[in-house]
Amino acid sequence: MTSEIIDWRGVRKRFWKSGEPVEALGDVTLSITPGEFIAIVGPSGCGKSTLLNMTAGLMKPSAGDVFYGGNRVSAVNTRVGYLTQKDTLFPWLNVEANVRMPLEVRGVAARKSRDAVAEMINMVGLGGFERHYPHELSGGMRKRVAMARTLIYDPETLLMDEPFGALDAQLKMVLQDELLRIWQRTGMTIVFVTHDLDEAVTLADRVAVISARPGKLKMVIDVDLPRPRNVFTVRYEEQFGRHLKVLWSALSEDIQRGAAR
Repeated sequence: MTSEIIDWRGVRKRFWKSGEPVEALGDVTLSITPGEFIAIVGPSGCGKSTLLNMTAGLMKPSAGDVFYGGNRVSAVNTRVGYLTQKDTLFPWLNVEANVRMPLEVRGVAARKSRDAVAEMINMVGLGGFERHYPHELSGGMRKRVAMARTLIYDPETLLMDEPFGALDAQLKMVLQDELLRIWQRTGMTIVFVTHDLDEAVTLADRVAVISARPGKLKMVIDVDLPRPRNVFTVRYEEQFGRHLKVLWSALSEDIQRGAAR
């Protein structure tokens, strides 16, 4: 039995634009273990989201292989949940109905579904808002609903593509704290794409750095900050600053070159 839950082996991805090939992802080989929280950082367009899409089975690599649980990903991967920057809630459904939708699709019995939905809504701190509709909620509350809807069918792995990117700094920290609490409670694997180096160091066990397009794995650092972490104070620890310096050194040339274009 494999000790990795996700294994990217020499993964490459080429897109076509106006008849010309665009190398989005150059060469990425990386293994992720069950229960790990790994963050992926890199400049815009380097293929971070592409890695998530291939892991979810929504896109096939142009070369190399993506394995999940020891099996090659060749179709939609139903063992993962995928949370994007947009909440994609159904505006005509209230909070309870939005969260329940995946269970209805799976044909879960009404009573069992009702109990699971109530527990999940309480877990993300939305008790009392079951009958509210998305337009009645703040951005942070909508993000909590989207997280609950993704977690309700108990995925082994949660793929997160800049889920808190559009939120203000204070609300982002609140949801980071919520995410760590849920992760510690469930023990799931999380792959978290972000542009925010502070966020990556705050949350992750390891941070993978992808170079500018075509994206290649430049380095992986271990984050040696103790757990459980206080997202509101961890940035004041000495190790935090050292990790940021290492990450910025790895990324600065690519980011500055991209900004100059």
